[in-house]
Amino acid sequence: MEDDAPVIYGLEFQARALTPQTAETDAIRFLVGTQSLKYDNQIHIVDFDDENNIISKNVLLHQVGEIWHISTSPADKGVLATCYNKPSDSKVLTCAAVWRMPKELEPGGHESPDDSTSPAHTLELLCHLDNTAHGSMACVTWEPTGDGKKVISLADSHILLWDLQESSSQAVLASSASLEGKGQLKFTSGRWSPHHTGTQVATANDTTIRGWDTRSMSQIYCIENAHGQLVRDLDFNPNKQYYLASCGDDCKVKFWDTRNVAEPVKTLEQHSHWSQEPPQDSVIATYEEHEDSVYAVDWSSADPWLFASLSYDGRLVINRVPRALKYHILL
Repeated sequence: MEDDAPVIYGLEFQARALTPQTAETDAIRFLVGTQSLKYDNQIHIVDFDDENNIISKNVLLHQVGEIWHISTSPADKGVLATCYNKPSDSKVLTCAAVWRMPKELEPGGHESPDDSTSPAHTLELLCHLDNTAHGSMACVTWEPTGDGKKVISLADSHILLWDLQESSSQAVLASSASLEGKGQLKFTSGRWSPHHTGTQVATANDTTIRGWDTRSMSQIYCIENAHGQLVRDLDFNPNKQYYLASCGDDCKVKFWDTRNVAEPVKTLEQHSHWSQEPPQDSVIATYEEHEDSVYAVDWSSADPWLFASLSYDGRLVINRVPRALKYHILL
């Protein structure tokens, strides 16, 4: 099979939650959470054998509700967190919980993608991130370089720092902060920086990006009108400590230096192009294997040249950076 050819895995249900298994640095593994109103929801553990271009999977039952966000511990391969919908007093709340996978889910013990007869496994609930006083959870992000004991959750206008204690069976609210301003302010996404000894988090709400110091839970920078429309997601450059990327409903990707946020360092739009000259900051490839809205894209924790994308129809596509470009960068 051609080296750059995509590999596609289809889920039975709609889905929009995707994450690599962060603590797994040997095997290429992704977790996908489903959204079904009629049936028990699932988390698919998808392993990719890049030598043979083969996908294998295990299925975990997630019976508490449809999954809107999923993240994994950076220290423990068996621990993950989900944000899920739960009906409450004629309205729907998005709650968050920390779970443990069954211990029998060892590498190599997976089913083939076509084997639908094997029973799904059950998740063990470790603790709830109790947010009844704070509203609906948007996401949970783990301290990336820590021991898996600190997480931040975003609930409506609140940013909450939790300490996971007693083998993650208890979550203690260590500190919190709130958005202040006019209107109903709501967080949409957040990322914990892998730099600065784990003391900085970036969040998005509406068209604004904010930086926070986790030691004091105080704001350290604010980028108002970072995008012309809603900021959908953001992430830090793992190799350059001050660089942050964001994307929004204005169809733009912007790169920021958090030391000087007056203007973006670079803005990419849909019509950007690239050439065979030395690599430039621009679009290098477009992938068109999806037929529905793409809700998530994540890099593998084990292979820096491989990533997965997930569309709402439940299609997971595993792709690589074009081989020619990879060698152009490396050599």
